[in-house]
Amino acid sequence: MTDVQPQAAPATGFDALASLSSNPAQAQIVSREPILDKFGRAYATGKRKNAVARVWLKPGSGKITINDRDQTVYFARPVLRMMIAQPLVVTDRLTQFDVVVSVQGSGLSGQAGAIRHGISRALTHYEPGLRPVLKPHGFLTRDSRVVERKKYGKAKARRSFQFSKR
Repeated sequence: MTDVQPQAAPATGFDALASLSSNPAQAQIVSREPILDKFGRAYATGKRKNAVARVWLKPGSGKITINDRDQTVYFARPVLRMMIAQPLVVTDRLTQFDVVVSVQGSGLSGQAGAIRHGISRALTHYEPGLRPVLKPHGFLTRDSRVVERKKYGKAKARRSFQFSKR
């Protein structure tokens, strides 16, 4: 049981920290590999409100298909189409990838946010070097805002019933 050699392990936590901080370049380097399926696609899930988007990203011409329909048919409002394309525009990959999306739940705005989140995550799976570009724009952060529940004794979440003095 006394096979442990004192030279192999540092004596205290401070010594371990000092050995790590002596070469900060070595501690900072984290090599990430692309996460692809057997078809060469990157998969990610994006969420927003109650919407869940399953996103597959593969090399292509820039076509975005949502629930087996073209994006211009599914999202008639240009603002929502612009929102979906933001991660691809920021990373300058708009015409390099085909995106296939299956989305359900919530409304169109929530679905667009979920798709944007999913595309951003799939881009980081396909090219891990894009993470520092997407992170400052907030595309990798799941927007945690959801509808507040209705409380008893209230008409809605916060709205009271109308008060009558007489």
